[in-house]
Amino acid sequence: MTTSANPLRRSRQHRMIAGVCGGLAAWLGWDVTLVRVLYVAVSLLSAAFPGLLAYLILWILMPQE
Repeated sequence: MTTSANPLRRSRQHRMIAGVCGGLAAWLGWDVTLVRVLYVAVSLLSAAFPGLLAYLILWILMPQE
């Protein structure tokens, strides 16, 4: 059984700011819009999840495609 790992990278094609959500969507195999909506919903509804800080960290750490 051969599996090719899809690396986690920022998307150039599906980007609104830095391509973080687009890269996460490609890595998970989900729709980009679904990832964006879930990310915003979790960021707004949870005081324990600092959405902006997490986005900035992912922007810095994730390499671009």
